[in-house]
Amino acid sequence: MSQVATVRTLWIGLKSERPLKRVSSYVGSSSKRMLDLTLALSLLIIFSPLILIIALAIKSTSPGPIFFRQKRYGARQLPFMILKFRSMHHTKLVEHDVKQATQGDPRVTPIGHFLRKTSLDELPQLFNVVLGEMSIIGPRPHAVCHDDHYIRRIPQYARRFCVRPGITGLAQVCGARGETRTEGDMQRRIDLDIQYIENGSLLLDMKILVATAHEVCFSANAY
Repeated sequence: MSQVATVRTLWIGLKSERPLKRVSSYVGSSSKRMLDLTLALSLLIIFSPLILIIALAIKSTSPGPIFFRQKRYGARQLPFMILKFRSMHHTKLVEHDVKQATQGDPRVTPIGHFLRKTSLDELPQLFNVVLGEMSIIGPRPHAVCHDDHYIRRIPQYARRFCVRPGITGLAQVCGARGETRTEGDMQRRIDLDIQYIENGSLLLDMKILVATAHEVCFSANAY
């Protein structure tokens, strides 16, 4: 773990030992859902001009749809279609062979590089939150083929499906954002996801939101 990630973890107040086998009552509560709905609707209103500008920019600079849609697993491993602004050149998706984006990836369009670097490609997921498929904060949903791969290799991986997946999460603000080059990278992400599932609270959510704003502005792991 990098020094910066260590500082963030200490600031958020997590314990370093292996997590207990429980789920925080807050993570699945109606109060968290109301917070999600309020934040998502407010942000959609605030960012509606920006959403329109991005949509026009994507449509005018590369052929293909404005939105990228892909099946992911949510709470109770129920499938849903995640929404993102399309940041790559349009090709037919092969669901069982989804390659993670890498630094300098030639599939990424010029406007897509900017969207990914600033995380603006994630804005449409606010609609997923309104529909109840996602939360503002929770474990980031992976491509189905990655779930199928790692669920057999990483203990407790399936516990991520106890809660709604999130637009951002504890792993993303503690240095586990972006490409997972090794199984150890994924293991660390899962450990942080489980810590959130077991220790989630309103205060922790507020801290993650603040840390997310910092991560969006200064992260080198988004490409």
